[in-house]
Amino acid sequence: MGKVLLIGGAGYVGSVLTEELLERGYAVRILDRLFFGDMGIKHILKSVELKLGDMRVLEPEIFEGVDAVVNLGGLSNDPTAEYNPKANHEMNTVATRTSAEAALKAGVSRYVFASSCSIYDRGVSDQDNDIIQNEETPVSPRAAYSSSKREAEEILLGMAGDNFCPVILRKGTVYGFSPRMRYDLVVNTFIKSALTQGFIAVFFGGEMWRPMVDVRDVARAYILALEADDERVRGQIFNITRRNYRISELGLRVRDALRKQDIVADIKANYGYKGVRSYRVSGEKAERVLGFRPKVDIEESVSNMVEQIRHHGYDDFDNPLYYNIRWMSLLEQAQHIIQITGSVFEPPK
Repeated sequence: MGKVLLIGGAGYVGSVLTEELLERGYAVRILDRLFFGDMGIKHILKSVELKLGDMRVLEPEIFEGVDAVVNLGGLSNDPTAEYNPKANHEMNTVATRTSAEAALKAGVSRYVFASSCSIYDRGVSDQDNDIIQNEETPVSPRAAYSSSKREAEEILLGMAGDNFCPVILRKGTVYGFSPRMRYDLVVNTFIKSALTQGFIAVFFGGEMWRPMVDVRDVARAYILALEADDERVRGQIFNITRRNYRISELGLRVRDALRKQDIVADIKANYGYKGVRSYRVSGEKAERVLGFRPKVDIEESVSNMVEQIRHHGYDDFDNPLYYNIRWMSLLEQAQHIIQITGSVFEPPK
């Protein structure tokens, strides 16, 4: 066991990974700016070392005593990346390079990077190339988010060597409960809609494909990437997914799982065209090399989410805190106002 630095460790995936690492005896240092507060790690704050900071401005001391780095930081979906492409590039690409270089300089060799299967997106208009893609498939992402992740991957792959072992995990679309809950992920959105409106909205008839994986399985994948032998994972990319689903099937599975919780929700399908992502990937390499075998299916995750939402009181579904783009834009608006007014309750100085 050793100490792991989690960049962005208070986020949706990070808070779950932190719990998993602590349960396995790891020491955890979290670097996070806490844009979303400490709700994800509040219950374990006494068990971790929390450093408030921006991943774009790292002090050398952050790596002292660290045995490995997991970089979960940056903007984490298309809407936030497109809202501020400059910040997206600075965090997802530039800060990945600078943090990796700083880790290498500090003698930290294992660096696990959170990438995304959205790199494979071909859209619904490219039916002739609708294939199951693997880590060797040529990719040419166009969106701001996926492009920034691919650029970061290429930087890390170019740094791989005897003294530096970067490992890249391309995650499918994540679902499941996290203490830093999000309702802007497809399965989580379905549950929110069912609980608030009594129906599940499926766009474009649900024809698009998406690789899916539960957040707890994602945390296990990161730990496998931390613990694997260098020669097996150095400079390697792994797709992290349970399996590929059409969105229409996801809707049906979520609906049926909710019925077992005595929650009735219809499916409302919109068949009009809109720009949607669609891609399928293979998770065979992660199973073969890392031994990654997902355990949490859609139905189990839905049941657990409903239970945890009720237990933790995360049923204030309109709270912008649960939606990345809404919360970030709200913070920006508040920042502009505060710059004009100064403190909310204190008189101006």
